Amino acid sequence: MTNRSLKVWYLVHKWTSLICTLFMLLLCLTGLPLIFHDEIDHLFEEDTLPSMPAETPLKSLDAAVASALATYPGERGLFLSFDEDRPVVNVTTGPTARASRKEMHISAIDRRTTHIVGDLNDESGFLHVMLRLHVDLFAGLPGELFLGFMGFLLVVATVSGVVVYAPFMRKLRFATVRTTRSARLKWLDLHNLLGIVTLMWVGVVGLTGVINTLSVPLVAYWRSDQLASMIAPYKDKPVPERFVSLDAAVRTAMEAAPGTRPQFVAFPGVRFSSNHHYAVWLKGATPATNRILTPALIDAETGALTEMRSMPWYMLALRLSQPLHFGDYGGLPLKLLWAALDLAAIAILGSGLYLWIVRRRTSVEARLKELDGARTLPAGAAE
Repeated sequence: MTNRSLKVWYLVHKWTSLICTLFMLLLCLTGLPLIFHDEIDHLFEEDTLPSMPAETPLKSLDAAVASALATYPGERGLFLSFDEDRPVVNVTTGPTARASRKEMHISAIDRRTTHIVGDLNDESGFLHVMLRLHVDLFAGLPGELFLGFMGFLLVVATVSGVVVYAPFMRKLRFATVRTTRSARLKWLDLHNLLGIVTLMWVGVVGLTGVINTLSVPLVAYWRSDQLASMIAPYKDKPVPERFVSLDAAVRTAMEAAPGTRPQFVAFPGVRFSSNHHYAVWLKGATPATNRILTPALIDAETGALTEMRSMPWYMLALRLSQPLHFGDYGGLPLKLLWAALDLAAIAILGSGLYLWIVRRRTSVEARLKELDGARTLPAGAAE
């Protein structure tokens, strides 16, 4: 590598780091409690389910929906999702099929009794605030895309940091921290050490974070491409006056894909289905396939399966990036590892900010030469 190219890489690392550092610090700080969102929810959540015998039969899904609709007269069913750990379904209702989030009501319903055991409409809690800051800065899609660009700059800063410092670090023993020289050089060594140790993790979390910020445009593209193709034969048909049983629709979908479980159902008319279909979204029953969703379209008038299509590669990338980003696919041990790496990332960003604040007014060439001075390091300077 020539001195000129090294200087260019140095400037790329400097400016991409400076632009994204404060936002990455915010994401790391808000991401830390989100890693343990399940544990925090369970800690403060009261168990509202009554104690009943294990063999208690479950009521129908239609009865659960009817219970939610009775609570909010004049509304219609929009979505139904399944709780993995409890005999509970979450029913979303609203005044119209395309109701806004503020107009929707989400009720957790005990399938053994059809009683409402939880109101999921509260969005004022601590974790909700952390999630909104982490996802979009309370700015909607523009906020998501902005944070996605910051994540892209983080990846560029990470790659350029390796390019800049790798030639010099080869002259030092691994984990060398030059404590006998200036404080700035000591922090530079710590910054580089933590950076190389967490390199793969930062790269994975950064890239998956960028992919997650593209969820809205990716889903919109899937709807205009794949979903539009799936429902095209029904384009000119009238909307059914009566719909088949929701239970029958879910059974039909599961029979068409043995070994799967339903994750959620989109009712006719909402944006994840059509005016003529229940869209039953199925997931695999194993850890390897649990995040892969397959939509099955069930004719809402006849109850017949009309289409089932695997998700395209870009939707698979989106689905698989989510557990990788938060480390929630390997239980508590992996979450603890993710939290430790998150703290290391905070230290990297903080030390990088410190190095910029205490920078000396020297040229790029002089700073690179200072790094190159590592080859004169005394034999006992590694710690």
